[in-house]
Amino acid sequence: MENDEVRKVAALARLELSEKELETYGQHLTEILGYVEVLNEVDIEDATPMPHAVDLQNVFRADERCPSLDREAALSNAPKTDGQFFQVPQILEQKDA
Repeated sequence: MENDEVRKVAALARLELSEKELETYGQHLTEILGYVEVLNEVDIEDATPMPHAVDLQNVFRADERCPSLDREAALSNAPKTDGQFFQVPQILEQKDA
């Protein structure tokens, strides 16, 4: 791959490369493109499209109502509370309306 092409790819990735790195990564990109070219030779005419390469299934529990901690127990280990809610330090500035 030519250094100008590598510079363009590096600019798109917001990378600053030295001349030596341009040479090195140019060779690496040429090899990668060679591997991609090999993949283009694979016959996929009868292949069934897949939405994902791995068979996925939902591993989440059902969204059902169940008993939870009462307010007093939930707030019992809080560093700061007003008795009804957790109190945390303000991290966002308020803008005047």
